[in-house]
Amino acid sequence: MQFHPTNLDGAWLITADPVYDERGFFARTFCTREFADRGLATRYVQHSTSFSRARGTIRGMHFQRPPHSEIKVVSCLKGAIWDVIIDLRPESPTFRSWSGFELSDTNRKQLYVPKGFAHGFQTLTDDTIVAYLISEFYTPEATAGVRYDDPAFAITWPLPVSAISKKDTEWALFSL
Repeated sequence: MQFHPTNLDGAWLITADPVYDERGFFARTFCTREFADRGLATRYVQHSTSFSRARGTIRGMHFQRPPHSEIKVVSCLKGAIWDVIIDLRPESPTFRSWSGFELSDTNRKQLYVPKGFAHGFQTLTDDTIVAYLISEFYTPEATAGVRYDDPAFAITWPLPVSAISKKDTEWALFSL
């Protein structure tokens, strides 16, 4: 695996190093030793997947409030997504900054999302499947989010929105 720091403090883009043969390829997507060598979390208590039918679907921008803040490792198993993270840590040098990354079943990239970040994505293809390693258990009372179209962040989404949950359109606008 190759680990590439992003422009947001503590977030990493991880690229698999597949080994190819006549059958296809084999690649590691997680290694405790390699994550630990970079000071990244190695304990994940949940592994979840999402399926989105339509291109242009947005899921996010979600996070869990302390003390249930979570780290996520996100990958796209089928199709492609524009994966977006926002640094919501007031003490961070990249506070209120966002970045987007294309994750797909062909580029096999993963995104390491630290605690204190909001996370969401837009599907770039129909019938998209996304996988998440999550460091904390889901705690409904800690669930929070910011709007995908909040002017405080001015996220540039690549496609018009084709589907989004009512909950994701009703998050409050960001304020300190």
